[in-house]
Formats: sequence, structure tokens, C-alpha cells
Amino acid sequence: MPPAQSKAQQKAAGAALSAKRGETKVGDLQGASKEMYDDMSEEELEELASTDRSDLPDRK
Repeated sequence: MPPAQSKAQQKAAGAALSAKRGETKVGDLQGASKEMYDDMSEEELEELASTDRSDLPDRK
């Protein structure tokens, strides 16, 4: 899995990962983070969420 391509993607992955771990409610997820929660493993989400944000554009 490649690193996140934008800050928005990195943030959505973080939200989905939080829900996967039971730290937040799945019902609170919207849009891309909900799709990521349904389609990706915790390991994949962790990799995207851990991408360094400093060099990423806001959106891709």
C-alpha cells in the first residue's frame, strides 16, 4: 500500500482506524473514512494514517 496522497486521505484513514480499534463510533464515520473502514484492514489503515503530513497537499 502506498503512503497517503493527501492530508484529507491521511485524516480519513486515521478516523477509520480509530473506529476499527473501537476508539470512536463507526456511526460517526462519513464519506471516505466510512468506505475505508469497510474496505481496508487495520494494517492498511495504519500505514495510510501514519504518513508524514508535512509534504502532502491538502487534497489530491
